[in-house]
Amino acid sequence: MNALEKRSVSALASVYAMRMLGLFMVMPVFMLLGNDLDGATPALLGFAIGAYGLSQALLQIPFGMLSDRVGRKRMIYIGLVLFAAGSLLAASTDSIYVVIAGRILQGAGAIASVLMALLSDLTREEERTKAMATVGISIGLSFSVSLVMGPLIGSVWGLSGIFYVTAALAAIALVVVHRVVPTPHQHRISADTHPAREMLGKVLSDRRLLRLDFGIFALHLVLTALFLAFPSILQDSLGLASRSHWWFYLSVMVTSFFAMVPFIIIGEKKRKMKPVLCGAIALLMLATAGLASVAVGLLAAWGLLFFFFMAFNLLEASLPSLISKEAPAASKGTAMGVYSTSQFMGAFLGGALGGVLLEQFGLTGVLWFMVAVLGIWFLVALTMPSPGYTSSFVLQLQQAIAGQYDEIDDSLRRLPGVQDVVIVEGAATAYLKVDRRHFDEALLADFSFVRHGSKS
Repeated sequence: MNALEKRSVSALASVYAMRMLGLFMVMPVFMLLGNDLDGATPALLGFAIGAYGLSQALLQIPFGMLSDRVGRKRMIYIGLVLFAAGSLLAASTDSIYVVIAGRILQGAGAIASVLMALLSDLTREEERTKAMATVGISIGLSFSVSLVMGPLIGSVWGLSGIFYVTAALAAIALVVVHRVVPTPHQHRISADTHPAREMLGKVLSDRRLLRLDFGIFALHLVLTALFLAFPSILQDSLGLASRSHWWFYLSVMVTSFFAMVPFIIIGEKKRKMKPVLCGAIALLMLATAGLASVAVGLLAAWGLLFFFFMAFNLLEASLPSLISKEAPAASKGTAMGVYSTSQFMGAFLGGALGGVLLEQFGLTGVLWFMVAVLGIWFLVALTMPSPGYTSSFVLQLQQAIAGQYDEIDDSLRRLPGVQDVVIVEGAATAYLKVDRRHFDEALLADFSFVRHGSKS
């Protein structure tokens, strides 16, 4: 990357991380601290935890498309202001209903797709994969940090303190966008990062993609439901005070992250992704069932949560990669938009349904609900064909050869290892799906129309 791209990517990754940190910090402590809110019931507390996911799911793609009309940074400013306003609203009240309104307002700042579109504007195609990976790493780190910071801040300043810190993070993110993130001279619509209306039907009819969308839906449903039950297990059943939960989560997250890395390597390098995926879902299900079926001690609870997050981190890292591989050429941005919508809808239903079950059937009801959802996902994954091992390859074409696109398409399709080709004439760009074992980039040197390429 050049200096401008490094600056842009690091700034946008930090904005992404601060926003996700603010959303996630409340999760490990909300069920413990929210009981003091006026009108609080388990069902309403669960709804409050997942409420942000509803507005996120509904507004994610519209925000991205609206940014084409009014500008990326303007939509990011609007989103961050809504996020900060929701945080301040939730921080300033003792009513569970106002907290729910605040959480919905937080989620209404659905700027994830806009940030990815701005990333597209500020980076070249050949650097796009590294840029997206950097953002992905920042999201993973923010989630891990949130499980430590949430209990720490909550033990000192309470629930309102977490929301005030979240508002402060949004304010810092606004400054970063204004002062550090460059303003692009033009919008460059990239099929890799931007949802497109004309691609939506193709993505929604793809059964492979729908299975993966259900997977991220189930994963975040289960994650949100976990935090309805597990903090109470730690405090009430195992006697670990809430102010000490941070070290429990910290030790689990650090060790589980390193434990899942070898399985990522096995899945990718040995082309064993389906067995790895199914094994991770089974492990997640068994760890959840372990929490539900036995009176665990603190050490056993640590072990079960370790296996839960080892599987969770593995799946969280693998599913976006599989979406990228399975998405039709020139449809990756649309596929990721549907994927993100599924993720946030899962978070919403995990909180809303989990809260109702907690009120009616207690902690075991929530945990067995999680086991049932994971069991369905396991069956869905078993019936899924082995994922392809294709990569995306992007070629910028010379504008001067606009009349030769059909000839170029035919020539590219005849190359060994090329499985799909889509040429976007308006952008003079060719999107290829290729099998790296059979694809030789050197063959592209024979095509005089190629200016440069990128891969992911």
